[in-house]
Amino acid sequence: MEDNILAHDIPDSSKKDFAWSWVTSSRFLFYMQVVSIVAFLIGGSWGLYQHRYKGKPKVVVPENTLYTPKYK
Repeated sequence: MEDNILAHDIPDSSKKDFAWSWVTSSRFLFYMQVVSIVAFLIGGSWGLYQHRYKGKPKVVVPENTLYTPKYK
């Protein structure tokens, strides 16, 4: 009878342990992968946006270096 009473006094923490519950841990790892991939995509898109092509710059070319050079 004392064994039965002692078994009820000890709380069962096996359902709260990350390594014990395969379902809980796999769900947590899946959501962490999704969050990581979304963060990576947003960060990569932001980096590409910051370093985007901003247009053709106006370049001053000396006349003596043209295809048909003009000399003085």
